[in-house]
Amino acid sequence: MKVAVLGAGAIGAYVGAALHRAGADVHLVARGPHLAAMKRDGVQVLSPRGDFTSRVHATDDPSDIGPVDYVFLGLKANSYAACGPLIEPLLQEHTAVIAAQNGIPWWYFHRYGGPHAGHRVESVDPGGAVSAVLPPERAIGCVVYAATELAGPGVVQHLEGTRFSIGEPDRSVSKRCLEFSEAMQAGGLKCPVEPDIRNDIWIKLLGNISFNPLSALTRATMREMCVHRDTRQVIEVMMAETLAVASALGCRPDISVEKRLAGAERVGDHKTSTLQDLEKGKPLELDVLLAAVVELAEVTGVAVPTLRTVHAIADLLSVSTAAAIAAAA
Repeated sequence: MKVAVLGAGAIGAYVGAALHRAGADVHLVARGPHLAAMKRDGVQVLSPRGDFTSRVHATDDPSDIGPVDYVFLGLKANSYAACGPLIEPLLQEHTAVIAAQNGIPWWYFHRYGGPHAGHRVESVDPGGAVSAVLPPERAIGCVVYAATELAGPGVVQHLEGTRFSIGEPDRSVSKRCLEFSEAMQAGGLKCPVEPDIRNDIWIKLLGNISFNPLSALTRATMREMCVHRDTRQVIEVMMAETLAVASALGCRPDISVEKRLAGAERVGDHKTSTLQDLEKGKPLELDVLLAAVVELAEVTGVAVPTLRTVHAIADLLSVSTAAAIAAAA
């Protein structure tokens, strides 16, 4: 099994190292000092479950790799539309794309069934730009429950969790999903094939849609947002509105607002990825988290006043951050 990890940051390099340890033919696509370190020393994983090093092939040129069976996509969702030149050399007729993204994916209504089948979510696939680069029929859904960070170039600090849930948009249990799942498990990771991955998408999104934008607006950690009474109430309302949209689309995530909050509080003083991006001067990945759900609320006729308010404020922050990045370029 030949796998390319496109965007081998903390999560991508962690997955690539695990698959390589399991015997898969793995190739990492990265850049900068991180790439240089991986070329020189391999991927070093530091984990409570045991440290290990995978001396896996790494490059900044996908044409060095050629066609693969699976592309594990570790890029931010706001980079998908522009990733054509990077992903094209990796594709052949049967190549599957496993997108490890938060939020609503571009393929969400592909083979969905019902009145919304084939609907394009403009917030995440503007004008079909993402679908043109990443055809939905290639997509395998993936929800990441692992937490990692780069402790330094080429060094992945695994914090907690090893679960990567995957599933087909058409809800089938496919041969390609089972093959990838087996390889992930052989590398020491959990990779259940879910009969309806969309339920997992909403479970993960329940936290991302609230904690991520609010953390950027307040500069607060997960624990701080949970223990601050008024902020916690805002989060509760945002989660309840999100569940209402999911329900209107036929999804019933098996989790309560209280359980989701309790889990977030246990994470402690952890900064969300959005807050980390803000502090590093990177674009904020909020369209797939917040704008998409507001759009889906319009499609389904669900009232989401708190989500709309937070989106309006966070969107201005996102726009000003993007302007600052462009000015500094």
